[in-house]
Amino acid sequence: MAKRRRVTAPSGRSLIAMVLLGFVLVTTGVIARRVKGVNQAREIRELRQKRDALRAERIRLDSAIREASSRARIVPIAEQRLNMHIAPPDQQVFLPRPQPSVRPKHDSL
Repeated sequence: MAKRRRVTAPSGRSLIAMVLLGFVLVTTGVIARRVKGVNQAREIRELRQKRDALRAERIRLDSAIREASSRARIVPIAEQRLNMHIAPPDQQVFLPRPQPSVRPKHDSL
């Protein structure tokens, strides 16, 4: 005949050990979650700073484009490099805009 094992309730020491182990696991999870949150917050802050820097750079570049394409900047360059000049008023010809023509409707049979 096989001996039967007797099932006993856990002793006080093992119960305390399990509670402490559970506490350590829970606190480890909380700490890991907080560390991840802090890292994500830092990454978000860095991305926002980068976005703000890129916006400032875009504003600066837009201003440089406006300045470089202004008439005051282009006219002297065209006169010097391309030997161009602005025509006097008596040489200017203004052409009227063509009126939009009305197309007849074609009936298809």
